Amino acid sequence: MNRVSVITGGAGGMGVATATVVGRDHTVVLCDVRGDRLEGAAQTLGGLGISATVVNADVTDRAAVDRLFDTATGLGDLVSVIHTAGVSPSMGDAEYVMRTNALGTVNVNEAFFATAGGGAAIVNVASMAAHMLPDEMIPKDKFPQALSDPDAFMTDMLAACAVVPEELQSGISYALSKSFVRWYSTAQAERFNTRGLRIVSVSPGSIDTEMGRLEENAGAGAMVADAAVPRWGRPEEMAELLAFCASEKAGYLTGTDILNDGGVIASMTERARKASA
Repeated sequence: MNRVSVITGGAGGMGVATATVVGRDHTVVLCDVRGDRLEGAAQTLGGLGISATVVNADVTDRAAVDRLFDTATGLGDLVSVIHTAGVSPSMGDAEYVMRTNALGTVNVNEAFFATAGGGAAIVNVASMAAHMLPDEMIPKDKFPQALSDPDAFMTDMLAACAVVPEELQSGISYALSKSFVRWYSTAQAERFNTRGLRIVSVSPGSIDTEMGRLEENAGAGAMVADAAVPRWGRPEEMAELLAFCASEKAGYLTGTDILNDGGVIASMTERARKASA
């Protein structure tokens, strides 16, 4: 039977790059909210000999996500999900960023939990931003509400964003939402293992994609220049890591986050230490 891998955000640079790797030995399902871009992504993959099934769906819509998984399981055994779908601060306000990145992650992961068979894995894309906020700005005690009371979760997250001026709130929302993704991928590991499932998150740095470049003038460019590896990451580099984490080769890997940022956080931490010494 076909081994099926779902890639959300499948029309984006990271999604297409990942499909190029995973599609070598899996049936690929690409999901994206941008229907027009999906067809282009499928054509790109087709030119590489990879046939992809496309599903136009918004990850913030749980019913649409459930239909996505119905499509995937109808094609064979669902063995992996690589959840790259998300938005950056330049793409919307704090509410939009939080709902897409945090609640979208809950929708995709909970559908995976309900659907996938033993041995399957889900890899969530967080961000190096999840490693930047001080702990006192991250209301982790409110994070579990995302599973039980999404409205209360949103209220509390937006209140946490409101500690900064309005023009900065989408940036704080992004960091908080990706902190949530990192938390969820750790906190749910034991529960997922009750069904023989693995869950991992990967935190990219500044990646040379359309979405990544949107943040170039909002601070990402300076961080790249000051990183241990002073360049933008390539989508292909992220794709290989995401595909590995989802594969059987990483069968002992679960409940953790992998920071793949070219040394940005390491460099910032060391500079801060030296400055305070």
